[in-house]
This record gives sequence, structure tokens and C-alpha cells, in this order.
Amino acid sequence: MASRTFVKSSFSLLSSSSPALEFRASQSAAVAVNKRLEEDLEAIKQAGTWKTEKVITTAQNVSVNLAGSKGPILNFCANNYLGLSSNPEVVQAAIDALKTHGAGVSSVRFICGTQDIHKNLEDKISKFHGREDSILYPSCFDANAGLFEIICGPEDAILSDELNHASIIDGIRLCKAKKYRYKHKDMKDLETMLAESQDSRSRLIVTDGVFSMDGNVCPLPEIKALADKYDAMIYIDECHATGFFGKTGRGTEEFYGMEGSVDIINSTLGKALGGAAGGYTTGSKELIALLRQRSRPYSFSNSLPPPVVASASKVFDMLFESSSLVEKINSNTKRFRDAMTAAGFTIAGEDHAISPVMLLDEKLNAQFASLMLEEGIFVIGLSFPVVAKGKARIRVQISAAHSEEEIDRTVAAFIKIGKQLGVVN
Repeated sequence: MASRTFVKSSFSLLSSSSPALEFRASQSAAVAVNKRLEEDLEAIKQAGTWKTEKVITTAQNVSVNLAGSKGPILNFCANNYLGLSSNPEVVQAAIDALKTHGAGVSSVRFICGTQDIHKNLEDKISKFHGREDSILYPSCFDANAGLFEIICGPEDAILSDELNHASIIDGIRLCKAKKYRYKHKDMKDLETMLAESQDSRSRLIVTDGVFSMDGNVCPLPEIKALADKYDAMIYIDECHATGFFGKTGRGTEEFYGMEGSVDIINSTLGKALGGAAGGYTTGSKELIALLRQRSRPYSFSNSLPPPVVASASKVFDMLFESSSLVEKINSNTKRFRDAMTAAGFTIAGEDHAISPVMLLDEKLNAQFASLMLEEGIFVIGLSFPVVAKGKARIRVQISAAHSEEEIDRTVAAFIKIGKQLGVVN
């Protein structure tokens, strides 16, 4: 009896103390994880790849104030390609929608989250790209995450450029298709993989239209020729092209005079098209209908807020009415690239507003960007692992809102510091 009483009382003691034991165990696990995270953070610092965030205290524009700055800084590192992020008409459209449609819809699209302005914007996107239908997402990252697993299964093959954006890579990882990665813009390598994948049910060639680190453009004419030869479809991510690249801002297809040659286009509302947020897929009515039924980021994310929808919709209206902003960014880009090349700098890319100044050395790159900020020019130095080792560069991004004087002032600052650091003579 005593033995049974001891066992019972011991069990009661363990039971009563188990929450405390669990709490200590939980603490111990958290301490171990935090220690590992600290080691990871220290490794990032030691590698020289630690990222810091400069805090802007004004609206996004070609001239901004930074926390701690003594005055306005010229901004040459935003994706604000058309200069419309704080455009009065765009801002007013957002304010009007806030009043008429509210701050948000508190729902996903298929329950009670579709407003008339969402459908109107999707119609404008389809018209702009000359496609049958379009579908909105919270971001283009979500659009990429929600596409490939829906249209490609184990019987299919995806052939992706090795320098495609991280969101494309992550989206492809989610699907079960056979995966091929061809060398950057290497059409011989792509053709080899297309030939190898002929036993697949379908083949999808996946590429950025414009590659954001280099400002270079995918070889769409050659890709299209291979797609036709090997019966493949073409997908393009147009985040760094939509609204400002090509004669009227229709992107890579228009740049090459190949409108309608791409099967699927994904792009963003968060760069040239108002700069707020949002992404989309545009293509055939069958594709968009299937995405509405099965795409997980679409089905399980809240609808875009009305002010975001309205601001992007206003930008499309402006682009339908005039191409003057597209002409302005093109002239600004040419002015910057020509002057920098004449000064002895190497500018990567192909006549695109992304104009990387190639400095190659990581330490020099960081020093150069810091000195530019002292000159009142906000640019960002990109180094490994964002770009390959030995390929460090300052990525300058031109906007239609920059004046010629601001372009010239920035070039002068580059020349001054370039001479100081021995980059140019």
C-alpha cells in the first residue's frame, strides 16, 4: 500500500510541476535557437554583406530627406521609374478611393473581397498588355509563387535563366515539374535543354524581361524562335519594364517589336505603376480562370487595398493618354549613360534606366557609395552575394522625374569621386 501511495504521490508531483518543466525546456530551446541566430548574424557581418536600412523621412521622390541628413538628397536608387509615387494626381486617386471604398476589404477575393475597382484595374491591365484577362495579387512575388505549381506538374518541364529573380526561383521550387537552369542569356544552352526535355508534356521557358542587377534585356527574338522550334511556351517577368520600357512602356515585347509573342506575363504595380504594392498575371482567359480557382496566394491573401488599386489604375489612365513620361525617362537614361561612358566609366546593361556603374572591387564599391552620399547623391553599392564576386557595382536607377540638371549634377559627382579614388582619370 505504501509503495502504491508513493507512486501515486510521485506521479502527482510530476504532473503538477510539468508546466514549469515545459516552460524551462521551451526557454532552453529558445536560447539555443537564438544563439545559432546570433552566430548567423555575426557571419553575415564578417562576410561584409550586412544590409542596413536608411530611413526616409519624406515621400518617395527624386529628392528625399534621410534621417540625420541636413537637407534634401538626390535619389538615384528607387524603382520610381516614372516618378509617380508621390504624383498629386495619383495620390488624389488613392484618397478618393479611400473615401468611397474604404481602407481595405477585410477578405479574400472569392468571399467578399472583390470590388468594382479591382475588376476595372484587371481590365486595364489586360488592355495595356493586349491580353484576354488578368488577375491581381498582393505582390509580384505572390504572382510568381502562385503560378508555376498550378500550370506545371511532374509531366512538364520548366527552363529558367540562371539569373532570374528570387521570386521566380522560389515559385519554380514549389512545383513538381522537371527543372532546367540554362546559362544567362545563353541560347545554345537553352536549346540543348529544350532538346533534352522533348519527352515532357509541355515546356515553359521562364525569363526576366529585364534583369534587375544588370539592366540587360532577355534575347526575346531568339527565345521565341526556339520556343516555336521546340513547341514551348514563354513566360516573362516584366517588373523592371512595365510602364516605362519600350516606345510606349509596354515592356520587352514592344522593345523588340514583338507584341503578343509571350504567353504569360507577370509584373508589378509597385515600381513604375505608382510604386505602392501589388502584382499581377496576364494571359489567356483559361489561365486566369484556373488561377482564380487554384492559386494559393490569390485564394488565401486579402485583396489589394482600395487606395493601392486606385493609384495604379490612375497610372494606367495616364499611360493610355500619353507616352511623354516614357520619352522623358528614355532621354534621361541616354543623357546619363552617354555622359558616364564619355567620362571613362563602364556602364552595364542595354539602354535601360537601370544603369549599373561597374567598379568590381567590393571595398571600393562601398567607399564610393558612401562618398556619393556626402555629395548629396543617394545611390546603393551592390556586392556579393547580391551579385557575383568581383562584379560589385553601384546600381543607378533613372527616373522620368529627374531633371537634366539633376542628371548632370550626379554625373559630376561620379567624376569627382572617380578621380579621387582613381577609377577615372
